Amino acid sequence: MNLAKDLADWTDWDSAAFEVGRSLGIFGESETFAQVKWVFWTDNPLGNALHEVLLQLVSARVLERREEPDEQFRWIAR
Repeated sequence: MNLAKDLADWTDWDSAAFEVGRSLGIFGESETFAQVKWVFWTDNPLGNALHEVLLQLVSARVLERREEPDEQFRWIAR
């Protein structure tokens, strides 16, 4: 897995959080977003934590964030 490659283009926050979860080993390679989308679409500790990881990566200037047209993230090319 390569998070920089997976988030090279603007990616909706829930899909970006899924990729972070996959890179951390929380979601297996065979798991699809559809199988675990409840994690991101409900208020729960895991989904909230993965969203917070995205925000912290923005603060660390690893990711960029935009809020329009939807909340999205992408890797900052170096």
